[in-house]
Amino acid sequence: MDEVKKIVADIKKGNIKPIYLLMGEEPYYIDAISNYIEKNVLAEEEKGFNQMVLYGRDITVDDIVSHAKRYPMMAERQVIIVKEAQDLSRTIEKLVSYTDQPQPTTVLVLNYKYKKIDKRKAIYKSIKKSGVVFESKKLYENQVAEWIRRVLAGKKYTISPKAAQMLVEFLGTDLSKINNELEKLKIVLPEGTQISAAHIEENIGISKDYNNFELRKAIGERNTAKAFKIINYFADNPKDNPMVITVSLLFNFFSQLLHFHGLHDKSPRNVASALKINPYFVNEYISAARNFPMKKVSQVVASLREFDVKGKGVNSNSVPHGDLLKELLVHIFN
Repeated sequence: MDEVKKIVADIKKGNIKPIYLLMGEEPYYIDAISNYIEKNVLAEEEKGFNQMVLYGRDITVDDIVSHAKRYPMMAERQVIIVKEAQDLSRTIEKLVSYTDQPQPTTVLVLNYKYKKIDKRKAIYKSIKKSGVVFESKKLYENQVAEWIRRVLAGKKYTISPKAAQMLVEFLGTDLSKINNELEKLKIVLPEGTQISAAHIEENIGISKDYNNFELRKAIGERNTAKAFKIINYFADNPKDNPMVITVSLLFNFFSQLLHFHGLHDKSPRNVASALKINPYFVNEYISAARNFPMKKVSQVVASLREFDVKGKGVNSNSVPHGDLLKELLVHIFN
């Protein structure tokens, strides 16, 4: 995020480079930088003749070079944005003849999503020398809640740890989807609001009481009644609560519990650091570790592997996922 801010700040100052290679697995920041350039580098009246959006699947490298070498009309520069540039991966190296000596009045933006160009390649080195190379890396799941907090802080909002975790568990690591939901909240909630689990339920449709976060907590507390209540809700709403997600999250939770049991220093600060979790959730792990000794945790991890396979249709004889989850709970609590 800091690198994105620097790129945008440089553009605002007029320090605009002739080439921007925006690459990597996370499309959110690639789109953010590309959209900023598209909206802000040229004045509105200059865009008609001097701004062009191309798509990698429809063009060749020679087409890009031809457009890039053109001079702007009644403007200081022109902007050429190549979306889905990864579709040119087999021939992108040919662009080096242009990137070695780019047109100073052209701003060429290459949106190279879900992949990255090998840093040993001549094209990478060439762009690095004459322009900007930005690699947008996928966030790990344990980093997304903090990302949500930082994004909201920039918009003058805060969010409770539980609410952030609900978004992560429901939307995963797709930053674009998460940002879309945050924008919806921004429309209905005034600045300065702390976004709560209730706000998430009311405005996004994720139940604050019946979700994987609450299931994990109930299991950790050995609250069998609550855990089965949540699983029954999942069974009645399978589309919104896929078994594969539930099993995956529980597997991660019990794997972290194994790690917890192996820690010599079980102070809250060290636990949060070692398990890469928000300090807010440390007590949940401490409680679960009391209820599930290491031997039992190992058994649960084995059961989760077994039920992950069953949930994918292996040796399950088409048993409904809701019934499989109930059976899984029996294995966990016994």
